[in-house]
Amino acid sequence: MIDKLEFFIALAKEEHFGRAAEVCGVTQPTLSAGIKQLEGQLGVMLVLRGSRFQGLTPEGKQVLVWARRIVGDTRTMREEMRAARHGLSGRIRIAAIPTALAMVARLTTPFREKHPGVTFSVLSRTSIEVLSLLGNFDIDAGITYLDNEPLGRVTSVPLYDERYQLITAIGNPYSDRDKVTWAEISHLPLCLLTPDMQNRRIIDQHLAEAGVEVRPTLESNSMIVLFSHIRTGKWSSIMPLNLTETFGFSEPIRAIPIVEPDASHTVGLVAALREPHTPLVSALLDEAMALADDFRAPARLGNAGAGIR
Repeated sequence: MIDKLEFFIALAKEEHFGRAAEVCGVTQPTLSAGIKQLEGQLGVMLVLRGSRFQGLTPEGKQVLVWARRIVGDTRTMREEMRAARHGLSGRIRIAAIPTALAMVARLTTPFREKHPGVTFSVLSRTSIEVLSLLGNFDIDAGITYLDNEPLGRVTSVPLYDERYQLITAIGNPYSDRDKVTWAEISHLPLCLLTPDMQNRRIIDQHLAEAGVEVRPTLESNSMIVLFSHIRTGKWSSIMPLNLTETFGFSEPIRAIPIVEPDASHTVGLVAALREPHTPLVSALLDEAMALADDFRAPARLGNAGAGIR
C-alpha cells in the first residue's frame, strides 16, 4: 500500500506517467498497475486517463491529501527507528530564498557538530517554490519570509528581521549620506532580483508606498550576479542588512540604510505542519530556535547596527 501511495504522489506531482515512474525507479507499466490496484482497493477512480495523464478526479484529490499524510508518517516512523538504533543520521534537504542563503551555514554548521552522521542538501529557490517543495515532501525544511505572503499550514521558527540598505559605490549619488529614502533611490541605475522573488516584490511594494516605480537596469535570480555588478561601481542595489553584514562591503562600496519607511520583514525556518516531526526535522527546529536567540542577542544588548529582532 505504501509503495502504491508513493506512486500516486509522484504521478500527481509529475503529471506524467513516464516521469513519475522514473522518479519512483520503476517501469511505467509497474507504476500504472500499482495505481490501478490502489483504485481497486479504494473502490474509486483516482486518475483521469486518456492518451495521457489528464488530472486527478475529485476523489483522487482527497486521496492525495491522505496519501501525503500516510507516507509522511511512514517516513517519520522509519527515521525514528533508525535514530533509536544509530542516533541521528541521514540527509536534510533545505530550500532557502536567495537573500537567506548566506546565513544557512549558521544553522547547518552547529547542527552537524552535534550530529556528525547528518549531511545536507541546500537549494536556492523562490518563496513559492519553497512551499511547493515542502508540500510535496521534496525538502525537509525551508527558509523564507514569514509575514509578507500566506504560508499555509506550516510550523515556523522566526529567525531574524530583514531590513534594507542601498548598496552603492563611493562617488555615486547619495553615497555620502547616512540614510536615504525609498523615493530617492528610484532615480538610481539599480540591479535587483527578478520579480518571481518575494524580496523583489517586497522592494516594489515599498517603492510603490513611496509613490515611485522602478525599472531596474538589470535583473537576476542570482545574488552573485548582483554582487559582481555592484562591485563595478556603475550599479546600485537594494539588499537586506543581514546579507550585507555577512558578505561585508568595504571601500569603495557603501551600505546605507533606507528609511521612510524603515521597513522590516521576518525570515524564518518552515517545516510541514505535522506531529510528530521526523527526528531530523525536530532537531533542526530546535537548532533554529537556538539560532534565533543568537540573532536576538545583539538587539538585547542595544546594538542598533544589527537591526535584527
